[in-house]
Amino acid sequence: MNTHQTAIDIPPGENQVTEAPDPVIFREMVLSRRTSIILWFMRIFAKRMLAWMGRFSPERITKMQLRTASMPCKDNAGISIRYDIVGRQPGHVLGALENTGRPVILWLHGGAFSLPAAPGMHLSMVAHLCRQLDADAFLPDYRLTPASPYPAGLDDCEQAYRQLLELGYNASDIAIGGDSAGGNLLMGLLQRIRKGGLPMPSCAVPVSPVTEMSRVHGLPSRYKVSNSDPLLPASAMQRMCSEYIGEHDSANPEISPLYMDCEGLPPLFFLASSNEILMDDTVYLARRTSAAGVDTTCHIWPKLPHAFPLFAGIFPEAVASRDDMAKFMRQHLANRT
Repeated sequence: MNTHQTAIDIPPGENQVTEAPDPVIFREMVLSRRTSIILWFMRIFAKRMLAWMGRFSPERITKMQLRTASMPCKDNAGISIRYDIVGRQPGHVLGALENTGRPVILWLHGGAFSLPAAPGMHLSMVAHLCRQLDADAFLPDYRLTPASPYPAGLDDCEQAYRQLLELGYNASDIAIGGDSAGGNLLMGLLQRIRKGGLPMPSCAVPVSPVTEMSRVHGLPSRYKVSNSDPLLPASAMQRMCSEYIGEHDSANPEISPLYMDCEGLPPLFFLASSNEILMDDTVYLARRTSAAGVDTTCHIWPKLPHAFPLFAGIFPEAVASRDDMAKFMRQHLANRT
């Protein structure tokens, strides 16, 4: 591994404190020929399909939501999975979730704010994390766009965290993770926790989070790698943002966490790919949190697709990223009381 040396301008704000070591590490890896071929097919077919989906009517999005939710989870790592209502928040429960002394993962799934958790990806990945950490997990089934724009989804994620505390979990027993849109909700949730005077979780893992919702063109990676990104079509960003934001101010830090007050956050482990349009969403925010004195680690992996830890069943290289996530969570959960 080597440390990326390119400097960027940190957005102005009260969190510009003394210069901190760059938390961003660009991982070095030679991808297998098989992985390179799959990435090529993703760019040709999957990316075009996502661009096409970005033009769906609300009725077709509803059909896609139902289809996604109905997909099987073929690899649950031996962890029981059920859909349940925890207090006042529905979602997927992995394991017991009965405060048995094990830690708990609160995972906020991605899906452009409009799709539910994909069982074969989100539930499978979190199940493997549970197996590695001897933990339980909860994935809140937060409300989705276009029917329920901000703040509905974030309200549900906050409710899920409060429910875990009401179940008797100490905050130090809880690790929070989120991918893509879920990474955005994760950073919004941390702001809600701080604002509400609640105890912070042991740590948080944002994976390929979207952190800038007010300027589709703004961050350099949005246009520099738009052609080479194997999965995300930049053309679909505007609709995703506008449907989630609704009539609210797009620069609201709960919507665009890049502009949030970064002080007082738990240890953070960011992951993203060098070849995704949201890379700078991760890099810029990681440097802001580090500059604010937050224990921040940021790994940028080469060439893999957006939210690549979800694709460990396709890309063997992504398995190591899951191991890194589990190691980070284990390190901080080990300090729980």
